[in-house]
Amino acid sequence: MSAVNTMPTPFPAAGHPATPLTRADLDLMPDDGRRYELIDGNLLVSPAPVPQHQRAVQAVYRLLYAACPEEMEPFVAPLDVVLGLDTVLQPDLLVTRQEDLSEKDLPVAPLLAVEVLSPSTRRFDLMVKWSRYQDAGCAAYWVVDPDTPSLIAWELRDGAYVQVAKVTGDETARLTRPFEVSIVPANLFCR
Repeated sequence: MSAVNTMPTPFPAAGHPATPLTRADLDLMPDDGRRYELIDGNLLVSPAPVPQHQRAVQAVYRLLYAACPEEMEPFVAPLDVVLGLDTVLQPDLLVTRQEDLSEKDLPVAPLLAVEVLSPSTRRFDLMVKWSRYQDAGCAAYWVVDPDTPSLIAWELRDGAYVQVAKVTGDETARLTRPFEVSIVPANLFCR
């Protein structure tokens, strides 16, 4: 017989307030190929990505890995980034200092978070995650759009994100945070 885990409901019953979820609740989620994230105690469940999305993730990872200094390390999702007891994100890619990692997760903001847009996550990645990473002090945030193809990059300056690159197709983005790397969006979707 298998054990069944029950979760606090994020939907209130009549006359009862909603119960925000926490990191402990997130740890009870099944390992079923979906991405489970928390934003302010609300559960976000994303389906497995499509091949085009994964090609872009792999291409960006290869570029980051090749340029990454020894004291830093790039990762591909899933890896929990814990921004609070009620906010745990899993960017498609991230770069962090090796010393910032715990045995289980990244308990601080990464140096770089990268999201490859999908129809189901586009607005969320461009608005909610963007603001959470900015507020947490993530030094750089990049968004890759497979539909264009394009890349937009922001860097944290005086506590706010400033757009430092917006390129499409065969244009080259020369980025410096967290280290120097050049990206051509059209090349991210080639085999």
